[in-house]
Amino acid sequence: MQNFPGAEYNLIVSRETQERLERFAKLFLKWSKSINLIAPSTIQQLWTRHIVDSLQLRNVIEISGRWIDLGSGGGFPGIVTAILLAENQEGWIDLVESNQKKCSFLRMALAETGGRGAVHPARIESAAKTLPAPDFISARALAELDQLFEYVQPWTTRKPDIKLIFHKGRDYRSEVDKARGGWDFDLVEHQSVVETDSVILEIASLMRRV
Repeated sequence: MQNFPGAEYNLIVSRETQERLERFAKLFLKWSKSINLIAPSTIQQLWTRHIVDSLQLRNVIEISGRWIDLGSGGGFPGIVTAILLAENQEGWIDLVESNQKKCSFLRMALAETGGRGAVHPARIESAAKTLPAPDFISARALAELDQLFEYVQPWTTRKPDIKLIFHKGRDYRSEVDKARGGWDFDLVEHQSVVETDSVILEIASLMRRV
């Protein structure tokens, strides 16, 4: 790929990482012919809407340490994060996905790209009982904010300083307001470089209100 799409958004990566992302994109398009990894209407925007959107996490936070990605599905942002961790040559991401076919795809994507991670074929509630508390938890297009908080609470109870990194779309403010009714948390909103009405929410110090 001569013109790396991330460059348009000032997301510069090494040549090796660019090649890993290209391999991931080719594999993704191949598997998308047989299983539904993303909404078919967005496949034409695979690079900008999905890969670059996931890649921009490096603008939000230092990509290092231990990660858990919930509902990894087609690999956004989990596989992209695994590739960035490979660039840093440190850190690890555990991808949690309950769909067996998607798990097969995710395993193949890690193998093809050399991403630093592992796939866990389990429901989030089960994974919370077995996976150790990470430094970061990510999720994209999975659930509303208050439900995400329910998912992550077992980990944040064990490790209160976990940072939560969630991609959210245009209705994120109503989700934040709703979640405030039952939870206390610190929030930083990062404007998406891809979608003007989307954000990445950086959340810390999550506690359920009593």
